[in-house]
Amino acid sequence: MNSAQIEIQLIASLVAIACAIPGTFLVLRKMAMISDAISHSILPGIVIGFFITQDLNSPLLIVLAAFTGIITVVLVEYIQKTGLVKEDTAIGLVFPALFSIGVILIAKNANDVHLDVDAVLVGELALAPFDRLLISGVDVGPKSLWIIGVILLITIALLIAFFKELKISTFDKGLAASLGFSPAIIHYGLMTVSSVTTVGAFDAVGAILVVALMIAPAATAYLLTTDLKKMLGLSVFFGVFSAISGYWLAHVLDASIAGSITTVLGMVFLLVYLFAPSKGVIAVMYREKQQRTEVSLLTFLLHLKNHNEVEERHVNHLREHINWQKVRAKTVLELALKNNMILIDNDVVSLTQKGDTFTSKAIDYIITNEDAQIEDMKDDFFLFRG
Repeated sequence: MNSAQIEIQLIASLVAIACAIPGTFLVLRKMAMISDAISHSILPGIVIGFFITQDLNSPLLIVLAAFTGIITVVLVEYIQKTGLVKEDTAIGLVFPALFSIGVILIAKNANDVHLDVDAVLVGELALAPFDRLLISGVDVGPKSLWIIGVILLITIALLIAFFKELKISTFDKGLAASLGFSPAIIHYGLMTVSSVTTVGAFDAVGAILVVALMIAPAATAYLLTTDLKKMLGLSVFFGVFSAISGYWLAHVLDASIAGSITTVLGMVFLLVYLFAPSKGVIAVMYREKQQRTEVSLLTFLLHLKNHNEVEERHVNHLREHINWQKVRAKTVLELALKNNMILIDNDVVSLTQKGDTFTSKAIDYIITNEDAQIEDMKDDFFLFRG
């Protein structure tokens, strides 16, 4: 592995970490698509910065691009607050307009300059090691590495300094305001960090990959934990893992690095989406199946409690009376037996003391309709655990 390969992977990993931090809060705040809006609407800020400085490497480009990102957020929220359209519609109105302004400015005034739409949207990690930073004639490494490294350090410092404020304002704006925090300042600070991160990374990886690295790792982590610190850690892990894995996938396939990283991000999300322990599709389907069985069990036990006649409690009559399929009836009977809710004597079913107590509590639940109570009942009576 040569130095260029190491530098590419290092740049991709730093971009992944820098994007994962604000991305986690964007996902939690249900503002995932605002990152896409920012990544496109910063174009006029970059163009105007170039017109002022005539230097593509000027820090003013990052400042003006970040400022344009803030304008995007302000406009989106202003349109949304009118109540005439929803947030997704507001985003769809604002960022195409700003992006189009940037495209027009480039087409009219920068045709002879290496500043084009493809460079802004696509980026190319493979070329990042060739754009070197020279200090007093000394090569200190890729320019992108230093830019994203500085942005990452600032982001981490801000995260440590304002973690409590970010956490409270993300989950409860009213509480944040009552504690003396300004949710608006925290919000726009987060948007500023997102804008600066996007601007700092797009030259190396392209804005499309920046959006993927901001949202996909955080969305994946969201399916695995409800703890904010763990979610941040998992987001960083998934981002770095996808960045490195995507690079080697591109190396093997001789394909686009950015495209390969995005593909790995999608594959990782899909796997977690299917197999996450509590929020995955398979887990949800299994839980729904359990809930259907629990309802059937409750129906069965209520029937037993309301009928003392032997003929009403006969196994065959129960199946006919409640109109269950044979497999479903067998499943419910086995669950009731496993949990010691019933006794079967000569095919006649009777409630045990435990079954009678459970059924009485279930009737109370039906009357009060308190969700917490049914969960306590499951724990008390060990449903599905024998």
